[in-house]
Amino acid sequence: MYVPPSARALDDDERELVALARRTIDAHTDADPDEDGVHTVGAAVMAADYRMFPGVNLYHFTGGPCAELVALGAARARGARQMRCIVAVGNHGRGVLGPCGRDRQVFVDYYPTMRVIVPTPEGLRSVLAADLMPLAQRWTPEAGMNGLDPLLYQDPETAGPPIIRFHPRYLEAVRSGAKTRTTRFRDPARPGPARLVFASDPEVVLSAEVTGVRHCPVADLTDGDARAEGLTTAAELRDVLKGHYPELAGTDEVDVVTFRIDDRQVTTSTR
Repeated sequence: MYVPPSARALDDDERELVALARRTIDAHTDADPDEDGVHTVGAAVMAADYRMFPGVNLYHFTGGPCAELVALGAARARGARQMRCIVAVGNHGRGVLGPCGRDRQVFVDYYPTMRVIVPTPEGLRSVLAADLMPLAQRWTPEAGMNGLDPLLYQDPETAGPPIIRFHPRYLEAVRSGAKTRTTRFRDPARPGPARLVFASDPEVVLSAEVTGVRHCPVADLTDGDARAEGLTTAAELRDVLKGHYPELAGTDEVDVVTFRIDDRQVTTSTR
């Protein structure tokens, strides 16, 4: 089975998205096990601001919409414009389903950098939508079918300085200088230029410099590490990390990443 180069393990938000899609179809399917039905697949899409929108398929022999397209329409109806991730789940415990060819083309045309959760031999993986249709041509309402432009499908993780992703709630703390470190588990960073990406709507990107990376067990995190993240104690920092990484153990090793952002992007809070 082909596994796209952008494939990676799911993060906490993506696991929550899978759970939402599963709850949606479990609650709304109209078919018993081993029966055909109109509503047999649930989907959920995550917008750039981390809002999540569910949907179910509407089967019809003329080509009723797949659950993913219903979820995308629901997200747009609620004001979402940029999409971060999408997943589909079958009813009665069938698990995550890969998108059909039509859905893949829609993803590539409208959201080529959206991530899609798919089943692989190694388990569930999150991949770039564009990687699901290598060398595809894009269609737009304005221009119709465009010629192939490989730059449109360049993985943003590797094009330009490395990306460090943050929840949007950390944006003001980073901008103000209150947060100058981030602690990561199985999400390596390296010294040098970086882009700090806050998946808000619209997405915010700050230029930064990673000034240091320290590897240490979770148990060795210090109060100083916590204060550099805008917290108070190492115990508080460990609790926050546990929220991001539920499987994290005290003996696991994390990366403590120190960074500074471009001085032109620093603002002083007046509150």
